[in-house]
Amino acid sequence: MQRRDFFKMGFAVGAAFSLKTLSGLFPAAEAAGEPDGAASAVPPSVVAVRQGTRTAMLDAALEALGGVAAFVKPGQSVVIKPNCAWDKSPEFAANTHPELVGRMVRLCREAGAGRVVVFDHTCDAWQRVYRNSGIQEAVEKNGGLMISGSDETLYRERENPHGKTLRKAKIHSAILDSDVYINMPVLKHHSGARMTACLKNAMGIVWDRSFFHSSDLHQCIADCALIRKPDLNILDAYSPMLRNGPKGKDTNDLIGTRALLAGTDIVAIDAAASRLLGNKDGEVRHIALAAAMGVGEDDLGKVSIRRITLV
Repeated sequence: MQRRDFFKMGFAVGAAFSLKTLSGLFPAAEAAGEPDGAASAVPPSVVAVRQGTRTAMLDAALEALGGVAAFVKPGQSVVIKPNCAWDKSPEFAANTHPELVGRMVRLCREAGAGRVVVFDHTCDAWQRVYRNSGIQEAVEKNGGLMISGSDETLYRERENPHGKTLRKAKIHSAILDSDVYINMPVLKHHSGARMTACLKNAMGIVWDRSFFHSSDLHQCIADCALIRKPDLNILDAYSPMLRNGPKGKDTNDLIGTRALLAGTDIVAIDAAASRLLGNKDGEVRHIALAAAMGVGEDDLGKVSIRRITLV
């Protein structure tokens, strides 16, 4: 699909487009509130939830994955990395929605986490981004701590021996030192990488992002997943940005899918998310590259997916 055709499709179809893309992930024959197939004792790699409130979808996804206790143990330190890069209020969906981030902080604290920190390496001025995105207020209200991602002294150099292009990078100490790493991006179009989802969100743990853009961007995104794979990925796909990403212009850039994807396989989640944006399999190059390096599975036919529709 050519970029101009992608934009044309986004402008033309609106709600009908979101229904079409959802049909590929949620079969029409699925009974509301029922999972895809019988529940298994083994948690799925991906949970796809739709039609609830943001927090209800998050709760349902986590329950299907075995609950927060499957990821967070009492006394552990947790780092949550949302997409929180832009000085935009929540209705523009340029950042992860604060309701989701706040709820995740609360659930981690209730599971006994000793410390929950949240950060992003912002593109706009970090104090304004944290405040105007609503994320700082949500984090602090629910017992978490927002820390800066814009202070180079908080980053440490880390070798990445299995990376093909990104062989080393300065990584935020919160990622390196926390017991549990939760990746919480928002799904949206990206002018350079084609889309932002779980793999792309990890650029915010790196100090020098200019290296990504001056080198092979897609390979660097795939390489970054090898530095530290998240223990849990939660993708806000409630109102994905179909064009003008990553910052967006206005709410006309959004489509209403009312969905959330979660799981342990970062590649599989991105492969599913790519379909929600109307991409064909293989069109987002960093997904295929990460799969080829063994980071995860991009063939959704081989992935255990539990599909849930809330009523």
